[in-house]
Parts: sequence; structure tokens; C-alpha cells
Amino acid sequence: PAELRAAALLRFGRGPGGPETPTPRLVALELKGTAGWGGSGGPAATGRPRRDRALFAGGVGSLRADGAGTEPPDLCSPLSLPAGAAPAGSQDTPSVRLWSDYLNVHLHPKSVYVIRQYLHDGDCGCLEAFGQGESLLQDPACVEELEDRLHFYVEECDYLQGFQVLCDLHNGFSGVGAKVTELLHDEYSRKGILTWGLTPVLSTMGDPQNSFYRLMNTALGIAHLSRHSSLFCPLSLSGSLGIKPQPPVTFPYIKYDASLNYHSSAILAAALDTLTAPYRLWSFQGSMMHFADSLTFSGRKAVAAWAALPLPALSGSSLPDTLSAHQQDVPWKLLSSWREQKVSCCFAQSVVLRGICKEKATSRDSSLCESPAQVLQQYLHTQFPGAFSTSHVLQQPCDTRPPFPQFFSPLLTSRGVESIPVLAALQSSPVLHSLLSGLCRDLRARNARRCSSFFTAGVEQDDFQEALEELKTLSQCYETGFGADRSEDEADSD
Repeated sequence: PAELRAAALLRFGRGPGGPETPTPRLVALELKGTAGWGGSGGPAATGRPRRDRALFAGGVGSLRADGAGTEPPDLCSPLSLPAGAAPAGSQDTPSVRLWSDYLNVHLHPKSVYVIRQYLHDGDCGCLEAFGQGESLLQDPACVEELEDRLHFYVEECDYLQGFQVLCDLHNGFSGVGAKVTELLHDEYSRKGILTWGLTPVLSTMGDPQNSFYRLMNTALGIAHLSRHSSLFCPLSLSGSLGIKPQPPVTFPYIKYDASLNYHSSAILAAALDTLTAPYRLWSFQGSMMHFADSLTFSGRKAVAAWAALPLPALSGSSLPDTLSAHQQDVPWKLLSSWREQKVSCCFAQSVVLRGICKEKATSRDSSLCESPAQVLQQYLHTQFPGAFSTSHVLQQPCDTRPPFPQFFSPLLTSRGVESIPVLAALQSSPVLHSLLSGLCRDLRARNARRCSSFFTAGVEQDDFQEALEELKTLSQCYETGFGADRSEDEADSD
């Protein structure tokens, strides 16, 4: 039997006597010119977009109303799992870059809401600043349309757990996400609101002013999303959120092109699908809100994401054998935009291990009949003594058959490129202190008052300074008390 509940679906007929088509409970805020959506924001009657216009590279903010324990559908976001491209066994990059060409899931006509005030691409008319995005959600017509779509899906839920919000941090969608989460918080304060702040990989320094704008958007986005969410997680393959780009995350068994959304989105979607598994399990007794509360106590509203994609496991080895091979250093990689470093402590964590068969759960030499969950829990207690750890083990692996990018190492078996074991974690970790305080330090090292055009877009300078104070306060929640974090910050500022 399936371990995860089926996708959150709304079923609607295609026509008289026609078959019912499953569609996700999804609202995606889309820029004009990003894809060929007809009418006022919905695809044609089949739920399919036209495949003739924009690049698979724009900004998309999306939110979904989740039923109890439901599996997230494919999300039509530039940082989501693409679903249709290179042929089986091919490592070639697809020749088309329309994100709608990667979409093989039907969407309800109410899913896509086109923001017509801004263009996806061009030299002008782009959604560049936090204030621009925030002002969109202050337009009564826009708010009414969004609430109508939101209520439409909420009313279809048998039991509403909450919402997941995926939002670009580096551009004006940070302001859109800020107002959306505020709206959700005001109307559904007792429901879980889990937000994922997404940023692309930064390859070069680029224009200094644009880099500083990106930094300001990111800081404001994190401050506002954390304020109105049950849990906030920055999610990216970029090595830095700061002013200086760092090399992207590397994986020992994946050779990917970080500049391609086709590649980076697949990795992030596989991680996200694993990280969110706990509240989608049939056996889970809590809710999205309980899940968030277990990680965000003592004011720590932000968490860091980690993942081993795939988890290195030799053929025929048991789970204890696989984990014991990583006693010195946990094998996962940080997916929350900070330079690679070893982390030996955390305050709380939720860990998911998927793709482990029952027969591989225990060692052949062991006289103890421990369950896979017990084996993993003992490993976490050894690696992170004193941390509050919850863990879940799923037999179901992560499906990576085409159209998932075939960028895996030839060291993997043929079965390994069709599905992979994944170890992923959300941690309330001291890493967040370094990330958030570093962001504040970069912004305070430059005179934000010189960026007059950013503030004329709708953000008051006092509000910006207040957001920086919020980030500073939030970062202090992750100090370990041993003085290491503070000395690191002082060394960097020197």
C-alpha cells in the first residue's frame, strides 16, 4: 500500500459525458508573457497551456491549499520539477525552454493568475522591487481575484491542513509573497503556513546596483515571510545569499548544470518532495501546524534544508552499514544558500529517509531486530546529541525516470537512475545565524539610502531598517552560546 496519501486533487468534467480530470489545488501568480495562458489567467479547457511563448526562466509565486496529509502536485514554478524534456537515457539539455513544455499535469482554469502589470522579460516593465510586488496585493481587484481562487480550492478540502507558499526572494515576487502570507495569516491563523524562499544560482557579481537590489529584496522577503509563516525555509542551490556569489552546491553522484532551471529545479523539487513527506504520510497523526511547531520553538521561525541526492548506499548493504559509513560526517548537502561547512549540532530537526527496503533495514550481523526508524533515530541521536529529532523512513524511493534529467554518475546502477534513495532534513540550525547575520552585514556595509529608486517603488526607509532589525533578532535565536558565531561575525566585519 502507498505510504503517502494521493495528491490533493479537485476533479472536474471536461464536458458532458467526458472523463474527469484530476488537477492540483494550486494558485500560481504568473507574469505576463511567461507562458501562453489564455483568457484572464487559465489555460484552455483541457487544462493544457499553449507552448509558444515565454522562456522557462521567469518569476512565479505559487501557493497551494493542502488537504490532510496530501502529496503536493507538480508545481508550475520555475523552481519545480520539470515534466517533459530529454528522452530516456539522454543527458542532453532540452532544446526548448518554455516552462509550460515541462508541464504534464492538468491545471484547473482557476490555477494560473496572470499579473498583467509586469512583463516576464525585457529592459523595462519587469517586477524588480519588493515594493512593486507588495503594491500589487494592495489593489482591491487583485486581492478579490486571489481570494476568490483561494476560497474555491479551500472549500473543496475535506480537512484543510494549511498552505505551502513557494516564492522567489530575489525580485519583486518577494513583495507578492509577503502580502500573500499576510493574507493567509489573517484569515487562516490556525492553519499551517509553510513558505519556501527560492533563489537562482548566482554565477557572477553582475551590476553592483542590481546585486544590491537583489540583496534588499531578499532581506525584506525573509523578514516578512518569517513574520507571517509557521515555518520559513530558504531553498536554493546557490552557495550564498550575500553580495559575493559562491560556487553552487555539488553532489558526488550528480553532474548538473546549475545555470539550467531544468536541472536545478529537478534537484530542489526532489528535495522538497522528500522534506514535506511527514505530513503527507497516511500514518502521520499531526498536521502541518504541528510539524512546523516541532521545529520553530523559541522564536526560530526559519529552518535550513539538507539533502543527500542520492544517499550513497552500496548494493546489498544494510541500513546500519550505510549509516555507519558516515559516522564522521553526515552525507547530506546544505540547500539553504550558505557556504559548505560541517555542522555538528542543531536545536531541532525533521529527517526523512526514503528508498530503503525492509530487508535492508537491519545488519545481518545484528542480533537486534530494530526497525528502520529505530536505526535512523539512533544514528541521529549519535550525530546530534541533545537535539530534538523526529524521523520517518519510507520504502518508496524518489522517482527519477525521464523526463527527470538524466545527469547521474555512471557509477549508479540502471535501477539507480530510475529511482534513488534520498536522505533529507529540515534543521533549526546555527547555520541560520551565519546566513541571516551575514545578510544584514552586507546590507549595512553599503548605504541603502543611495538606492532611491528602490524606495520610490513603495518601501519606506524606516520599514527597511525595521526589517533589518527583525533579521538581526531572528539570527540571534540561532546563536549557540559558545562564542564561535559572534567571533566569526566580528572577524568577517574586520
